[in-house]
Amino acid sequence: MSDTSHASTGRIRSGRLYIDGKWVDGHGDEAITVVNPATEEILGAVAQATVADVEDAVRAARIAFDEGPWPRMSVRERQAVLRMMAEGFAERRAELVDLSIAEAGSTRALAEFLQVGTPIEHFTDLVDRVMPAFDWETPLPPMVGNGIGQGVVVREPYGVAALITPFNFPLFLNLCKVGPALAAGCTVVLKCSPYTPFEALVVAEVAEAAGLPPGVLNVITGDADAGEALTTHPGVDIVSFTGSDIVGAKVYGQGAQSLKKVVLELGGKSANILLDDTDLDKVMQSVLGGFITHAGQGCALMTRVLVHESLHDELVGRITMALDHIPVGDPADPNVVMGPLIREAQRARVEELIKVGQAEGAQIAYGGGRPAGLDKGFFVEPTLFVGVDNSMTIAQSEIFGPVGVVIPFSDDDEAVQIANDSPYGLSGGVWSADPVRAHAAARRLRTGMVVVNGGGGGLMPDGPFGGYKRSGIGREFGAHGLSEFLQHKTIQWPAAR
Repeated sequence: MSDTSHASTGRIRSGRLYIDGKWVDGHGDEAITVVNPATEEILGAVAQATVADVEDAVRAARIAFDEGPWPRMSVRERQAVLRMMAEGFAERRAELVDLSIAEAGSTRALAEFLQVGTPIEHFTDLVDRVMPAFDWETPLPPMVGNGIGQGVVVREPYGVAALITPFNFPLFLNLCKVGPALAAGCTVVLKCSPYTPFEALVVAEVAEAAGLPPGVLNVITGDADAGEALTTHPGVDIVSFTGSDIVGAKVYGQGAQSLKKVVLELGGKSANILLDDTDLDKVMQSVLGGFITHAGQGCALMTRVLVHESLHDELVGRITMALDHIPVGDPADPNVVMGPLIREAQRARVEELIKVGQAEGAQIAYGGGRPAGLDKGFFVEPTLFVGVDNSMTIAQSEIFGPVGVVIPFSDDDEAVQIANDSPYGLSGGVWSADPVRAHAAARRLRTGMVVVNGGGGGLMPDGPFGGYKRSGIGREFGAHGLSEFLQHKTIQWPAAR
């Protein structure tokens, strides 16, 4: 059993690899040290998976798929095991919230809602509603030719799935891949971020307690070398990766060597459009959240604020005034609104891009440095740029830090043009007193998701999530995410001769 079970944030943890239904130390002697990004305190250590460990994990998943019961179970039988997993996540919700705060640097409010609450709800919805309603087998209309034929399209599990997830929303991203892959009947090797491994090990513990057969879910903790060993392995049939577009392109190329299916959910530089009739009182939470939520470490965050020129100065004044009242610090403090970046390397990258923005002519309206009084932890001030041209680096690159840019526009056409002038297309928003006008603008945006006037207050479990352009290939969530892990087979036979 992994030592993460029922761990509190106050003690050192350790974690082993979970391969073929067993907790193993792995072949190597190296370990990954896990650090609290707010305090720089050591949380514990986990095994550094080697290429040999990856080989063991893929072999276990391959045997479990080719010879084991999981792909051959009925949907109802798989559903029963996954329902037990859903109950297990719900029982360990408080522990997972604490882990999210400690290893990912999430604030408590964000951990309760989006880091932990939402993925458990989506996983449960997948099991209880999507699986029984899904079109697993579709009759084909009769065909008349030399005789009369009938047929059916059956949807079958793709095979062994390699799932690779980043650090920013660990449980969320682990479950939105593990859930549909297992529901489809695939067997899985999950490689989590080396920065946030403990939440992934809890997934293995929950699966073990639920009675998932050995080899169906394998969890390895390792770095990029372990990831590449997975994406190039001939025993893997499908890769689902979430991360930056630069790494995603490498993963795509690695998978292409053996013609694997590759699903990519990548970066974003999403635009929040405020048309000239926007009520600024209603939009402030969305605008601020677009770059301070989780210290800007979210691929779908709307870090470009496009505002009609008539509202520009008032909006900037409101943002800077509001930022004065945003508590930055250790997210273990329930009053803190913005926590740290994940590591020093990420802070250095964000600080360098802030310098680039200034060198290219943009002006800092707020922030730009490190918060006073925080000598430990990887903190950066919330930073707002004005005087930004959309061609600038800070308007085109995904910074993954608490940096927002404000860009004025003159009319709806220009707003759409600026929003679409991006290598990315993951998310976006439109605000207007006229919902028909906002909807018309939303239809013109080249992006995978658009939130009109704040949306419904959360991520819809049925809404396909994924990107256009460099923001990815394929979709996640609900039936759309389940479909990615299924092959479609046509079977036909003669009805009469």
